[in-house]
Amino acid sequence: MAKMFDWNLLQSFIAVAEEGSLSGAARALGGSQPTMGRHVGALEAELGVRLFERAAGGFELTPTGVELLDHARRMAVAADRLSLAAEGRAEAIAGTIRVTASEIVAAYILPEIFTALRRAEPEIEIELVASDRTENLLRREADIAVRMYRPTQTEVFTRKVGDLRLGMFAADAYIARRGAPRSFEDLRDHEFVGYDRSDQIIQGFRAAGLQVGRGFFSFRCDNQIVCWRMVVAGYGIGFNQIDIGEAEPGVTRLAVDARLPSLPVWLTAHSELKTSLRVRRVFDFLADGLADVT
Repeated sequence: MAKMFDWNLLQSFIAVAEEGSLSGAARALGGSQPTMGRHVGALEAELGVRLFERAAGGFELTPTGVELLDHARRMAVAADRLSLAAEGRAEAIAGTIRVTASEIVAAYILPEIFTALRRAEPEIEIELVASDRTENLLRREADIAVRMYRPTQTEVFTRKVGDLRLGMFAADAYIARRGAPRSFEDLRDHEFVGYDRSDQIIQGFRAAGLQVGRGFFSFRCDNQIVCWRMVVAGYGIGFNQIDIGEAEPGVTRLAVDARLPSLPVWLTAHSELKTSLRVRRVFDFLADGLADVT
């Protein structure tokens, strides 16, 4: 019969191996240094091998320890997946859901949806990550992601909920000062607000037939909200979703944006969470709310 190991001992073994010391492992696991030492000693006694050698800077793995660490890490991954699967089968609605979305969507679209969700499901708490960085659903950095592209991660389920139309906008003060462009080619004679490191807008222009580079944008920032506020302030011409732009006082949608693409809106969650009543409830609520604005 296979020997059963105490998972706490394996956790401590992994932590000491990764941190290189008992004190570092204790900090990582929220335990104490003596406990880490006892766990390592107990595991060595149970296995009948030496896992570490003491070194000047702490603990170093023996060749046997290196070999067994790989197996222990695989067990840790399996344990994480077990936890994820168990949470996916949780029956309670009450609890926390972590959602990630772009800065613009998080600031201008989701507040009303989450406010309605709070009234409908007061036992659900929301954590919102306003970021354009791709969050790793598999590592539980988020439970649900709102993305403007179809996710390619494996082991996730997705649903397209609509398309957001984009428009080109300028503040009325800017138009009074510089005039409004009458054609796509006229855009070269105007000030533009765009991204810094991201080439998303540049690629959009090129797809529409206007070859521009980074220098085309006299103001550059990768924060979408900052870019929009610069447009509102009258610095230059910029872009936003049509519903958001047309709701902004003192800003006009320009008539030369007919070739702008729309942004697909996808909802994504880990496939093992599709049986969680809480995740399913928020996922479906978001889908309905986002469909109303696309």
